[in-house]
Amino acid sequence: MLDSTALQTLLDAVAKGEVESTEALEKLKHLDSEVVGDFARVDHHRNLRTGFPEVIWGHDKTPEQIVEIMKAQREGDSGCVVMATRVSQEKAFRIQLKLKQAQYYSTARICALLPQPEANATKAKTSGKAATKSTAAKAKKSSKGRQSARAAAMAEAAATTTATVDEPLAMPPKLYPGAIAILTAGTADLPTAEEAAITAELCGFTVNRLWDVGVAGIHRLLANRSVLDQADVVIVAAGMEGALPSVVGGLVDCPVIALPTSIGYGASFGGVSALLGMLNSCAAGLGVVNIDNGFGAAILAGQILRTAARMAEQKR
Repeated sequence: MLDSTALQTLLDAVAKGEVESTEALEKLKHLDSEVVGDFARVDHHRNLRTGFPEVIWGHDKTPEQIVEIMKAQREGDSGCVVMATRVSQEKAFRIQLKLKQAQYYSTARICALLPQPEANATKAKTSGKAATKSTAAKAKKSSKGRQSARAAAMAEAAATTTATVDEPLAMPPKLYPGAIAILTAGTADLPTAEEAAITAELCGFTVNRLWDVGVAGIHRLLANRSVLDQADVVIVAAGMEGALPSVVGGLVDCPVIALPTSIGYGASFGGVSALLGMLNSCAAGLGVVNIDNGFGAAILAGQILRTAARMAEQKR
């Protein structure tokens, strides 16, 4: 958290007129960090500096580490979304045991705490959780002592997934004008595209989805021109040869973010073929993020919309 001595010194200087409030704000942007255990240092003021809070990379962290970091982030600023990406269903279950208000978006593999008081956490999951407890209890009894603790936990995780992932989960209110359209070339691109979609929605942006409209059946895309026409930024997720962003780039008058995915046969080299195809696109106004980086694509789209909104406000 904030170092109290440094903060007091800064506030005293402002009160005495020795430091301008604008200068104090700049200093505060770099003041607040918190050590969590012996494994993390939470940047509480990243939202103040960049417009988006720090997000947890969940893939290489233990559930216990994720829980402690999420708790620290929530205590530091209850008004911001707390998000962990690349979280497996098993990890999400263990996180939810410690943080009951955590929501899990299974396709996107994102676990999040919404910017709301715990008392107002999502009500949509109440009935699902009740069913989960009953189902999990039955799974434990049926084991008759033969299942290991890990197997029992996995049975409960499966029950949790069945009860909750198909329910509509709550989202923060829309905070910014404009709309982000997110397209996929195929169904296999969904996890990466949903990572982008859920990230954008959790950050307060409007998202319109259009799935499975790849170039092998281009009529599917052309039949949905209205989605493209309404977009202010477009994210296009594609694997294989990665051709769809080039096509979309020739149809719209807004920024296009190409999102290569690791989908394809051997010569696609885990998405490298799609990445190179997008980097070599002849379509103008096309930017490219890293392979499977749905999170990065969403944040870039969000920065574009926030900058446009700020510029529009300055002109008024």
